[in-house]
Amino acid sequence: MLAMFFWAFVIGGLVCVAGQLLMDFGKLTPGHTLSLLVVIGAVLDGFGLYEPFMDFAGAGATVPITSFGNSLVHGALQEAEQHGLVGVLTGMFEVTSSGISAAIIFGFIGALLFKPKG
Repeated sequence: MLAMFFWAFVIGGLVCVAGQLLMDFGKLTPGHTLSLLVVIGAVLDGFGLYEPFMDFAGAGATVPITSFGNSLVHGALQEAEQHGLVGVLTGMFEVTSSGISAAIIFGFIGALLFKPKG
C-alpha cells in the first residue's frame, strides 16, 4: 500500500513539474499549458494508454488536469458506441458535468465568503 501512495505522489508531481517546465522554458501561458495537458490526456486515452497509466499511478493520474482530457474522450467514446454521433457530444458532458458543476459552485461560494480581487 505504501508503494501505491509513493507512485501516486511521484507521478502526480511529475505531471505538475512538466506543466511548470512548459511555462518556464517553453514560454507558454498558463492557459496554453492547461490546454496542452488536457489534450495530452485526451490523446493518451484515445490510444488506450491512459487506463494502464491510471492503473499504475492511481491518484497521481486521476487528480492532475490530464485526467480531465481522459474523461472527455472516455465519455465520448463510450457514448458513441451506444448512441452514435449524438453520443459523442452527450458523453463528454455526462462524464465531466459533476466536476465542472462542483468547480462553479465552490467558486461561487468562495466569492461570497471572501472578497475576490480583480
